[in-house]
Amino acid sequence: MLASLTLLLAPVSPSPLLSVNRLSHIHTSHSLPAADLLRATSRRLVLATKIQSVSTMADEEVNVGNVKRKLAKLFEASLKATVPNVPDVEPLVAVCTAKFGDYQCNNAMGLWNKIKGKETEFKGPPSVGQAIIRNLPQSEMIESCSVAGPGFVNVTLSKTWIAKSVQKMLIDGIDTWAPQLPIKRAVVDFSSPNIAKEMHVGHLRSTIIGDTLARMLEFSNVEVLRRNHVGDWGTQFGMLIEFLFETVPNWEDGNGIAIGDLQAFYKASRERFKNDPDFKERAQKAVVRLQGGEPNYHRAWVQICEISRNEFHRIYRRLGVHLEEKGESFYNPYIPEVLKELTSKNLIEDSEGARVIFIEGFNIPLMVVKSDGGYNYASTDLAALWYRLNEEKAEWIIYVTDVGQQQHFDMVFKAAKRAGWLPADNNTYPKANHVGFGLVLGEDGKRFRTRDTEVVPLVDLLDEAKSRSKAALIDRGKDVEWTEEELEQTAEAAGYGAVKYADLKNNRLTNYTFNFDQMLNDKGNTAVYLLYAHARICSIIRKSGKDIEGLKNTGALVLAHADERALGLHLLQFSEIVEEACTNLLPNVLCEYLYNLSEGFTKFYSNCQVVGSAEETSRLLLCEATAIVMRKCFHLLGIVPVYKI
Repeated sequence: MLASLTLLLAPVSPSPLLSVNRLSHIHTSHSLPAADLLRATSRRLVLATKIQSVSTMADEEVNVGNVKRKLAKLFEASLKATVPNVPDVEPLVAVCTAKFGDYQCNNAMGLWNKIKGKETEFKGPPSVGQAIIRNLPQSEMIESCSVAGPGFVNVTLSKTWIAKSVQKMLIDGIDTWAPQLPIKRAVVDFSSPNIAKEMHVGHLRSTIIGDTLARMLEFSNVEVLRRNHVGDWGTQFGMLIEFLFETVPNWEDGNGIAIGDLQAFYKASRERFKNDPDFKERAQKAVVRLQGGEPNYHRAWVQICEISRNEFHRIYRRLGVHLEEKGESFYNPYIPEVLKELTSKNLIEDSEGARVIFIEGFNIPLMVVKSDGGYNYASTDLAALWYRLNEEKAEWIIYVTDVGQQQHFDMVFKAAKRAGWLPADNNTYPKANHVGFGLVLGEDGKRFRTRDTEVVPLVDLLDEAKSRSKAALIDRGKDVEWTEEELEQTAEAAGYGAVKYADLKNNRLTNYTFNFDQMLNDKGNTAVYLLYAHARICSIIRKSGKDIEGLKNTGALVLAHADERALGLHLLQFSEIVEEACTNLLPNVLCEYLYNLSEGFTKFYSNCQVVGSAEETSRLLLCEATAIVMRKCFHLLGIVPVYKI
């Protein structure tokens, strides 16, 4: 990963006047003024690239861990031989849901519909399925095939090949199972709190979901630009700056004020703005002075931003989340020329004093310039999208916000398609997606708030999670068994992991109820249960007294027992699960896999003695493979594993 992507919200010069110069690390032409830079690059819009088909991506060397793609490669050859006169048949390979095999190819019925009535040797879908089996190339991965129902081709994998593939991962590393996606660079826009306001539980989902999507893409060898689009520009800063001048005469001393104080400061300034006409007028003039670049106002703005940024940094550090800030102010210099380009393409029209883009299928237009001449979210988001496509050369741009912003982004994306920035086809790159998510609810079924109806500060929520986790460990006597450092680290891993997993295991589009007791339970589908399951596996390996690293090269993995084979197969499906979660932008798919992996291991361990058995070496290797895959799942979910319980 590039060093710039791993900075923990490193402070950058937030000046809107200097923001063009902050581009210098990306492209040599960035020394140009924003307007010239946009004109210079508007002629080289990113060209759409057709998404690669399964067949073109199913390279044996590249997708060494992806069973589905390996099978697709074999069935592609078979389909060409079976129906040579039917072009471009894409293999339809899926995990077998019944007990007739491990995978199935579902092309027979569709092919029959294309060829029936024509001169053909086939008499129906089952005979097409039989021909597909006959034409399959020889492969060590397949043990047997059969046809079921209307031509479904069921495939049973060779347990010898499964064992060989898992052992190869043990030697070569889990990264050899990384999915191969058809893109090289993506932007993930997530978290995005507002300056001068505390991060609260409402920011939790965007931060956690966005981080997991970024991690999965990075594991898939995609360069991810993690963008924190903070709200650091707008009319509220005139109010804040004027109130700062009035109430903190020595504000330039540099001592700063805590974000909690700044939160109260924000509320007080807003009340003053609402109730004092003279103050309101001064605040409005302060905005003009700030946007005009007056040094005193600019310095005040920088200090307010820096105070917030430092507090955000502390929360991100606790969550293990890495972001690079490019807030609203960063894109401000690009807005005029972006709007000029859209106007030249006849997209922008005048409407009741404002400037808007009418989007087909929507009752309201997308306003890009307000009636007072000011810019808004739409103008900033269009400038950001232009920049990400043309300057950052992103092929996939992902916005992680609540579902309430779905319509806004749908309109922005459709405007970009009309402008020719994005292809009309949603299955070609570059493309942009909005990743919406539901609300965090309290146990009363309403939006999660404190007793005095305030939004819950995120720092308080994390403190409570760690505190409860630590108390549970102390109840189990771990304060006596462990060092204080071990106790603290485990409490953090379990507490923060519980909060993350409770969010990620749900389909992101749904609301979910925040309940500490449920998420910190060590039974059921929780992070605590999974962390403890991993620790138990590590304990089994330690108690054996064997050198597990040595066994990887000298021992042999054999999957003789049915539960051994089932666990090995589940491990081997890791790569395609990560690919599915990435492609559909659904972290819960990975959570479900991880929980089922833990359950599969429990069944294996219950029925197959490990330490002291004749099969000890093989089964220790299977334990180690399970632990490795679990740790990679934890990493992708942003959860820190524990090794002792």
